[in-house]
Amino acid sequence: MATDLAAAPAADTARDPVRDRGATDIADRVVAKIAAQAAREALDRVPKGGSKPHASVVVHRDAARVAVTLELDYPSDVGRQCGAVRSRVRSRVEHLVGLEVHEVTVDVERLHSAHTRDDTPRGRLS
Repeated sequence: MATDLAAAPAADTARDPVRDRGATDIADRVVAKIAAQAAREALDRVPKGGSKPHASVVVHRDAARVAVTLELDYPSDVGRQCGAVRSRVRSRVEHLVGLEVHEVTVDVERLHSAHTRDDTPRGRLS
């Protein structure tokens, strides 16, 4: 029996709605880890003796609000660094998780000065 290929039904390239059903739930702590890593990537470096940035996230439906806590070197351009962190966190969370980021709050918890570090020589230099 010969088969007419032209008469054969074309493969359905449209998505099957049954396969599209379901939900993806990403835990807030996972989004927070992504945000904290993005903050580390945005900074030039973590201050010597300082701690890595931390993030907390509140997700509601398909949107997130992110709060990042970090420490910076002093003196430095605090505004520029906070802006870079805000931008990087927003773009990485939106790209990797698919959430719209409504707000990124950056809290600078501490400034690290070279004069207050334990490894800085004290007294007169000869």
